[in-house]
Amino acid sequence: MGRFVERGWKGDPGAYGGRTARRSFTYRAFVPDPVAPNEPVVTFETAGLIAAAEATINSLNTDDRVAGLEAIGPLLLRSEAIASSRIEGYELSQRNLARALLDPRAARGTARVVAANVVAMEQAVALGEEVRPLTPDDLLTIHRTLMADEPERVTPGSFRREQNWIGGRLDSPLDARYVPPPETEVARLVDDLVAFVNRDDLPAVAQAAIAHAQFETIHPFLDGNGRVGRCLIHVVLRRRGVAPRFVPPVSIVLAAHPTSYVEGLVGFREGRIGAWCASFAGAARRAAWLSIDLAVQVARLRDEWYERAGRPRRHSTAARIIPLLPAQPITSAATIRAALNARHQRALEGLKILADAGVIRQVSEGGYDKQYAADDLFTLLEAYEERIARGE
Repeated sequence: MGRFVERGWKGDPGAYGGRTARRSFTYRAFVPDPVAPNEPVVTFETAGLIAAAEATINSLNTDDRVAGLEAIGPLLLRSEAIASSRIEGYELSQRNLARALLDPRAARGTARVVAANVVAMEQAVALGEEVRPLTPDDLLTIHRTLMADEPERVTPGSFRREQNWIGGRLDSPLDARYVPPPETEVARLVDDLVAFVNRDDLPAVAQAAIAHAQFETIHPFLDGNGRVGRCLIHVVLRRRGVAPRFVPPVSIVLAAHPTSYVEGLVGFREGRIGAWCASFAGAARRAAWLSIDLAVQVARLRDEWYERAGRPRRHSTAARIIPLLPAQPITSAATIRAALNARHQRALEGLKILADAGVIRQVSEGGYDKQYAADDLFTLLEAYEERIARGE
């Protein structure tokens, strides 16, 4: 479980906010036990839930209905980034994220924040594929990518050197809901966490659950902890080989049940590790099942696009663009040219054929590099997200 340590907070006599803001006080910070050497003990029922989650994730990666649909990977990653960002209060639609990813330099505000989360998730997946141990520097790399455009809030790529807290006041840990370990404990606890992630003798879903909860307990950054912690889930599942092609977007389920998610993390801190693993396994299994269902719908939509376009020749530019649309639902001739290694004029012609057939729609003016949107895909994704929100 862990222990509490008592710390003192020195008040600032010149601070705004009345006597409460100016007074000194003591508070308790929580220091969790190490996880690297421990053997998690779960009930038979929880072990069954973990095994069922891993089986469903395996199905997502091997199901014949998903075979040949590599574009579903970026689609799931975007859904994960949107949901993970939503948990932290950043709301963005799939359409606006697609615009931001097409032209990152033009992205502003929330779109820029969520686009950075996509890139951080991509880094996490890539780290999971590397045949070497994870290191604390890898976590710093993810954080640096995630927070690169928010230097006024935090030093990107640096563990905290001061106390942080959750809830309560902005200027002090007075009345905080949770106070993470002192800054002097962060390096030791992160080293232990990384050692735990590098183990290969635990069920992968349980390992991802514990790694994520321990990361959130440590809260090693001043900001961005939740999003980096959910990136860590992707690192573990990819690294352990459970999700070699597609990592289920667990955050879409966690975001749909924020109270249960927070209660699970609190329960983990209080020693209810088995209950947290069971809850996380349920979320991972549902995310994997929903991803399979989404992939089937995307495959069906892709076939409808081929029919609508008049079944173009297999090697024609129009035919080669269609499989790219789920991964790039807002696209342009420049994007297609790079993806297919085609001439710009050929890319324009292929896009025009699909636009004339109603597969895509022109959404920007300009002659050289018009932008096109696959509206049917956004409609499908909106229905998918509404279904998750309803708990179906």
